[in-house]
Amino acid sequence: MLMAELNIGKHCQIDSCNLKDFLPFVCDSCSGVFCLEHRTREAHSCPEELEKRESRPVGDSTSYPCSFEDCKGKELLPVICPQCEKHFCLAHRHQDDHKCEKLEVQKPRMAATKELVQKIVESKDGSKSKGRRGAKNSATAAKVALMKLKLHAAGDKGLPQTERTYFQVYLPKDSKDSSQPMFFCSKWTVGKVVDYAASLASIKNNNNVLTAKKLRLCHPQTGGAFQMDDTLLSLLSHPETPLYNGGNVILEYLDNECTGLEDVSHYIAQS
Repeated sequence: MLMAELNIGKHCQIDSCNLKDFLPFVCDSCSGVFCLEHRTREAHSCPEELEKRESRPVGDSTSYPCSFEDCKGKELLPVICPQCEKHFCLAHRHQDDHKCEKLEVQKPRMAATKELVQKIVESKDGSKSKGRRGAKNSATAAKVALMKLKLHAAGDKGLPQTERTYFQVYLPKDSKDSSQPMFFCSKWTVGKVVDYAASLASIKNNNNVLTAKKLRLCHPQTGGAFQMDDTLLSLLSHPETPLYNGGNVILEYLDNECTGLEDVSHYIAQS
């Protein structure tokens, strides 16, 4: 008695081939069946792959536009937020910079925090000058001010959140603005902070001119001018007169031999 012929394998869909393969390959794009030689998309001219290529905009295949509202920035390589999985430019790559919809701090909670900060600030307005003077008051006021500064401060958006230090920067007496909120990298030297703050505030910086008055960063309580090679980290951890993240600093032009300000009340009173 003859055994029925076993129907094993399938023929390659390429007309010029039609080879029967006992272990055929199925294309994951067009679902066609092919032999070993024609298994790749290029080898069997996959119609699905061709359609994808034709549908791509001309010249857009190597650029990734930023998803942040009104931003026209593009990057040559994809910069994807791991939380919302959208493309962003380098300036908006951090969650808080592109107002990520999956930010860990939920929107209702953030709104409540803003409202609380506003109430605290309004309650302090009557004694603002007094509340910011003295080491004890400075530490407490800085914690409250830090929340508000984070909403409005100018600075390098590319800095990681963990390296940002926020200050209300009081500007020289002849400046059009009395102060501006800014943030800097905690690893920067005072010299770099001075240069960057002058650039943000659009004020003169003649520190490279030997005979000119020098733009110096000064302590908000003592008035002492910091050394240009000091780092913010060292000033934040000073054992006696520390600066505070969210606190104040003063920018002023001083003579070369001058070591600090005689009166800091003028600056704070103008805020």
